[in-house]
Amino acid sequence: MVARQAPAPHAEEPLRNRSPMDLTVFIFLLILLLAFANGTNDVSKAIATLVGSGIANYRTAIAWGTFWTMVGASASAFVASAMVKTFSSGFIEPNLVIPSVLAPAVLCGAILWVLFASKTGLPVSTTHALTGSLVGGGLLAFGIDGLIWSTVSKKIVLPLLLSPFLSFGLSMLFHPLMAMITKRWEGLCVCIMPSHRALVTIDPQGCTRTLFQAGGSGMPVAAVPSQCDRAGLSGPTIGLDSLHWLSSGLASLARGTNDAPKIAAMFLLGSTMTTWPSPTWHILAFAGVAIAMGVGSYWGGQRVTEVLAERVTKMNHAEGLSANLTTSSLVLLSGTFGLPVSTTHISSSAIIGIGLLRGTGSLRWTTVREIVLAWLVTIPAAACLACLAYLLLSTVLQTF
Repeated sequence: MVARQAPAPHAEEPLRNRSPMDLTVFIFLLILLLAFANGTNDVSKAIATLVGSGIANYRTAIAWGTFWTMVGASASAFVASAMVKTFSSGFIEPNLVIPSVLAPAVLCGAILWVLFASKTGLPVSTTHALTGSLVGGGLLAFGIDGLIWSTVSKKIVLPLLLSPFLSFGLSMLFHPLMAMITKRWEGLCVCIMPSHRALVTIDPQGCTRTLFQAGGSGMPVAAVPSQCDRAGLSGPTIGLDSLHWLSSGLASLARGTNDAPKIAAMFLLGSTMTTWPSPTWHILAFAGVAIAMGVGSYWGGQRVTEVLAERVTKMNHAEGLSANLTTSSLVLLSGTFGLPVSTTHISSSAIIGIGLLRGTGSLRWTTVREIVLAWLVTIPAAACLACLAYLLLSTVLQTF
């Protein structure tokens, strides 16, 4: 049992004379900056397959991923309470007085590392960066006995270590089935034709088969043409392209749902409360995170997307679809149980696993090595940056 411990004088003194509202605003601005940094790095994980398989250009794919990321981040306000609890209070022993400088230091450590990685085009994990910052800042503030190491190992480290291997194996098992299905359906699409009140399938030769047709009261059923010019279809079509877009949107939504609560939880870490002070602050925190993630995704997401789309392995329809379905299923399942996983690790591992199915020569091993090295370095690098930020903030803010 850890006794109640007062924070070190140098940790609390700098902010003692500052009002709670000043501290709240400062932390909130840092949360928005971390959400922006997250967007610049993580939007790539769900939309790289769209570009890599030639379905979309960068701007269109990033806009699509940005939209669904914001939807997922907004939805997480209502479905991710377990994740918020883990990152706001699950690391630190109860009854300890949390230094006011801890939350800003943790946020600064994660922000600096994620922005650096985005600038250099390295896909890294915001979850890893936050974990490293929390551990580094926590050790400096409380010492080794102040952290709940069982939570760190079971709820953080273990899922983060296992998820890449699960993604790698699942993608290699799942892709052969997906390849068989897509090969059979290649060139086939389903068309909704309002002018004929019909739902028809169209084969690669343009021949149609009516699946369903509804007649209005007293109105004759229109004849569906046996041949359809694909360029002149009167209704929306659903084919493999459409399924790939949907899988990318689902993966983006899952990423937003997984990442937003970890970032928003830093608001509670910076206060003495374990729950949101009011519904207004709850909604405001998640809305701000969702918008900042969207801005970062749209304006800064291309550099890392280029790495995953072009410099790991070439992808076709089936491979991109398999990678996205693997990513979205694992991330959504983990979020349901409140287990923080890295979308970066899951998505990158799925792409690498699928690339290996075509042989080791299909992968660009230099890029793979750089990605793996970035994974290994993220936690210690973020921890060191958080420690430096803790000491710097404690010293600088002392003069105000």
